[in-house]
Amino acid sequence: MEMHDLCAIAAGEARCVLATAVKVEGHAYRKQGVSMLLTEDGRMYGSISPGCLESDLQARVKRVLDTEHIAFAEYDMRPEDDLSWGETIGCGGLVVVLLEPVCGELRTVLTEMHACFESGSAAELTRYFQNKHSRVQYGWNRVNPIDRKLESALCPSVVTKGKKSAEAEFWNLPVRITAMYTPKPRLIIVGAGNDAIPVVRLAKAAGFRVIVADWREGLCTSERFPDAHLVLGFPSEIMSVLDIHRGDYLILMSHQFPREREFLELLSGSEYAYLGIMGSKTRTARLLNELPPLPHLHSPVGLSIGADGPEEIAISIAAELVACKHAASTGNWLAQRGSTHATNRHSACSR
Repeated sequence: MEMHDLCAIAAGEARCVLATAVKVEGHAYRKQGVSMLLTEDGRMYGSISPGCLESDLQARVKRVLDTEHIAFAEYDMRPEDDLSWGETIGCGGLVVVLLEPVCGELRTVLTEMHACFESGSAAELTRYFQNKHSRVQYGWNRVNPIDRKLESALCPSVVTKGKKSAEAEFWNLPVRITAMYTPKPRLIIVGAGNDAIPVVRLAKAAGFRVIVADWREGLCTSERFPDAHLVLGFPSEIMSVLDIHRGDYLILMSHQFPREREFLELLSGSEYAYLGIMGSKTRTARLLNELPPLPHLHSPVGLSIGADGPEEIAISIAAELVACKHAASTGNWLAQRGSTHATNRHSACSR
């Protein structure tokens, strides 16, 4: 679960604790900088481990909330003869977790960061530790995604700077820790048919903010798409509302040829990260006929896994979205192996 989600959840929780892995050595389930939320009544959002640390972290929540002071928890799973952690968990790493009560300055910062994410910008969160790491102050900055290459939101980058405290025994933690978090990318699905329903569900679970756009009022409803933002209107009416930018993912699956052609004509010249088109190679070739080359085109949409039926096709689409998202953040485009893409001349390959 990304920081984008945690910020939104924290806004609705009166008493909760933000837990963050501030130091990781050796093998661990999640990377340094990952966070989760724990509430006073026992609910957990996100994870730091496969489930082996969360119960112990939950047991510390009440004290952190009652004192309104930060706390640290160490989990050393490196010793091979450690029956409590090493052999049982099998992770073999050291994880130091910072627990912070979500109140006062931190609550304000998380609220402001959520608004930043919703606008499509990334955010850098800096913690300044004081009094031998017994207190912390916060600062954050908006990062324009156009001006800076972004790290994956699932694995935030952590930069440690400043003079280390020689007096406090806090695992050589620095007095300043900065982490950058990205907003969840938008997935815009043009078409609110039945086959879009599982795509929306899986895309949301995969870390996308999903928008469903359609001109058919009977299909584009919150009852059918409770987890998506809905935009109603014909292509010429919705383009200004969508405000498509370079980080967006687009899928055409309305099965309405004239409307999809209209959308592609309006899309010409826009920047985006991904364009998937549902349909056969023959249909796609007709759809793209005489249009200028469209970048980042994936047609037929989805990884080539032999999918059959709406659910399996949705899985293939979600898998391709995840592959492209990680490829964009790491620069490793080999992660998309198995997908079939149209070329700049719009000659679509079959599955």
